[in-house]
Amino acid sequence: MCAIMGYTAKDIPREALLAGFQATKSRGPDDSRSLETGAGVLFFHRLAIMGPEPAGMQPFTAPDGSAVVCNGELYGFRESRRTLEAKGYRFASGSDCELLLPLWREYGVEMFEMLDAEFALILYDAPSGGFIAARDPIGIRPLYYGYSASGHLLFASEPKNLVGLTDKIMPFPPGHYYKDGKFVRYCDIAKVEEVCYDDVETICANIHEKLILGVEKRLDADVPVGFLLSGGLDSSLVCAIAARLLGKPIETYAVGMSTDAIDLKYARQVADHIGSHHHEIYITEQDVLEALEEVVAALGTYDITTIRASMGMYLICKAIHERSGIRVLLTGEISDELFGYKYTDFAPSPEAFQAESEKRIRELHMYDVLRADRCISVHSLEARVPFGDLDFVRYVMGVDPARKINVYGKGKYLLRRAFAGDYLPEGILQREKAAFSDAVGHSLVDDLKSLAERTYGEDWEDRAEAYAYHAKPFTKESLLYREIFEKHYPGQAEMIADFWMPNREWEGCDVNDPSARVLSNYGASGE
Repeated sequence: MCAIMGYTAKDIPREALLAGFQATKSRGPDDSRSLETGAGVLFFHRLAIMGPEPAGMQPFTAPDGSAVVCNGELYGFRESRRTLEAKGYRFASGSDCELLLPLWREYGVEMFEMLDAEFALILYDAPSGGFIAARDPIGIRPLYYGYSASGHLLFASEPKNLVGLTDKIMPFPPGHYYKDGKFVRYCDIAKVEEVCYDDVETICANIHEKLILGVEKRLDADVPVGFLLSGGLDSSLVCAIAARLLGKPIETYAVGMSTDAIDLKYARQVADHIGSHHHEIYITEQDVLEALEEVVAALGTYDITTIRASMGMYLICKAIHERSGIRVLLTGEISDELFGYKYTDFAPSPEAFQAESEKRIRELHMYDVLRADRCISVHSLEARVPFGDLDFVRYVMGVDPARKINVYGKGKYLLRRAFAGDYLPEGILQREKAAFSDAVGHSLVDDLKSLAERTYGEDWEDRAEAYAYHAKPFTKESLLYREIFEKHYPGQAEMIADFWMPNREWEGCDVNDPSARVLSNYGASGE
């Protein structure tokens, strides 16, 4: 990961901006640089992944005075570079992001639709004297904005960069660019233009091919790559595909509570099957409780699901950073929103399933995608998400929802069938999902709930009223997280839409806890 920040004026002292930017130094520990432009200032912290030589350091500049900072990966950039070189452009580094200014000069805002990328960028266009900012269609790379007291825009990778510089911090909407005072949607990745009514065999063949391509793209790095392996279907498939593509042992990492880790044994089975170099990280109740405040501060959320699921992920990434030379981690996020959760088994119709999937994909940047980014980047690592490959997401979203809804007696049937064979042991391929926080160990969530019970008495609901301005806490646990959040991000709860919960309008989903454990169909998921 890298960190970017930009201010579109010059009335805030550079030292004050730099102080805010230093809050995300861990995203880019290799080098830092700032650049005063004709109308403002750009900042960059670098984690060198592609073209790690000094010439790949940002901001990149053009002879006309234009400049850009980008936290991103542009897949297939080598072919694009050859096309630009044929037009007369010359490049000094192996960095993919060096292409951005030439692409801007050639295509303008149309370039954003052309990018096969996970990115967030801020670009100063010298000829017009204006700033442009943009974010990838899913929001895998973070970007936030706010207005200064004088009404000028601030952009930054994380909200912690902007605390104290603006009254209201908001997430930059995915699939949008900002230009000339307006946010413009260039891509709604969840919107289906044409429904795919192919037969199941054809659909599964396409899912198979497109996911493999999504993994293959994300193996391209000039630094060591590792893999988070939970033992669930999604991360196991990513690891199995990568091991087959690379033809050599990969580095896999699994985490679990020292008392009752559910998934460690399944992760071990996958590792044995694919022949990986496997590493197990054990954590304790003390580890979890001691890390809680730093996790909430790193995340910038009060959402129950996100925080629970982040505890194990944060601690395993910390261990990876401390014990290895890994710089890039592939993860299994976004599969659930495409193929279904335990709770989407309760969808009353294919249309309801599709509507829920569209909603969740559009909001992912505030929940699971945020979790993966912060837990990984705070430890100076980069997250790559094969299930978030744009071509893959467009295809699966377009599949007839009557094929995706669980009428098979097995969730994620299409994904399982697409990889039937020897990619994974049959028991793993057919295993039901356990939520990440539950899979790390049921005791993790129980420990957090117990802490909340010890922290608050019968007056907890009165204390929760202080946060009624948005997403009021509704349990002692949610109040605990909200009070930590408000300590670090006072008055900024609207950065998150609401709590990530099952759709309470569906029969069987009117619950007060986001864990799949409370649903009637959880069954063998937690065994």
